[in-house]
Amino acid sequence: MFLPFFETLRNSGIPVSLREFLSFLEALRAGLVTYDSEGFYYLARMSMVKDERNIDRFDRAFAASFAGLDKITPAEVMGAIDLPADWLEKMAEKHLSESEKAEIKALGGFDKLMQTLIERLNEQKARHQGGNKWIGTAGTSPFGAYGYNPEGIRIGQSESRHQRAVKVWDKREFRNLDDSVELGTRNIKVALRRLRRWARDGAAEELDLNSTIRATAEHGYLDVQTRPERRNAVKVLLFLDVGGSMDAHIKVVEELFSAARAEFKHLEYFYFHNCLYEGVWRDNRRRWDAQIPTEEVLHTYGSDYKCIFVGDASMSPYEIAYPGGANEHMNAEAGEVWLTRARDQWPSNLWINPIPKDHWGYTQSIGMIRNIFAKQMIPMTLAGLDEGMKNLLR
Repeated sequence: MFLPFFETLRNSGIPVSLREFLSFLEALRAGLVTYDSEGFYYLARMSMVKDERNIDRFDRAFAASFAGLDKITPAEVMGAIDLPADWLEKMAEKHLSESEKAEIKALGGFDKLMQTLIERLNEQKARHQGGNKWIGTAGTSPFGAYGYNPEGIRIGQSESRHQRAVKVWDKREFRNLDDSVELGTRNIKVALRRLRRWARDGAAEELDLNSTIRATAEHGYLDVQTRPERRNAVKVLLFLDVGGSMDAHIKVVEELFSAARAEFKHLEYFYFHNCLYEGVWRDNRRRWDAQIPTEEVLHTYGSDYKCIFVGDASMSPYEIAYPGGANEHMNAEAGEVWLTRARDQWPSNLWINPIPKDHWGYTQSIGMIRNIFAKQMIPMTLAGLDEGMKNLLR
């Protein structure tokens, strides 16, 4: 019965495998979720979504597959399902005290109580609060929530009482994780994590679980094994365009910079304006009196660094192609010369552009920078960063 749901997920672009779908069915057969639409949603999402970029697509596919699931009334559920007596007794043993179970028997037992519940659900047409008969809240009826009746059936009272499942998947809190939208604080790290090359270093301070299990089995006692902690061995050199037209993109660039500092142990960064010239800087407040010669940077960092430029590449073409074309100082050599030197020194390089890719064709300088970088320019979207990180690891 869930095959259409599986097909909808695949048609929505979610790479769910048959193994994951079968695991989902096994979880249902094991009774992990019973008569709980919100729990069913989370179980399905946990089983079949392995990349948080696909959560928004999953929510839309789930809503399309199970439209109206939240509108099923308790009366329909109770009338359609024959609840086994042994199941009810087990639930009673788990949730009811001895005095409450005695009072239920005095009323005629579970059969009488459940039959009365179904009758009330069929009779009642509106929400009710207070009183001693109808299903509602804050009353003394045996059926409802937040009232008092020791013989009652609690309906609608739980920790997630204000989060009906339809609000979960329709709210779509992860919609900005779609890989076609621009980046945000939460999802930049997802893409940057692709640029990892793990290495072992440092003291033996990380638990080696597999070795611990093997050693314990061999020796007959708990033999804890450790190993050097894993660290990301990738080295990154980041050049950030600041000022002018980049002011409109400062928020997303700050987020990218923050995520990069958190992800990479070996990260060096420098600022430039519009195009790379003979000087860069680390502190924008001292960009004029504390510049670092670009030649020095070229000679300091080895070719094993991954070089990433971040900028909108929007400037006068003269700033790229001619000496003296810079708009803030007299540059002795053209920006193209310095960019070519950087690419020669760090063969693994990339230019990230915060301007949407559809707009690149309207700005001549973007095309020039893109040609210098041999088409290694990507948009600042999750899909773009994904592609860029893969290219840097080649």
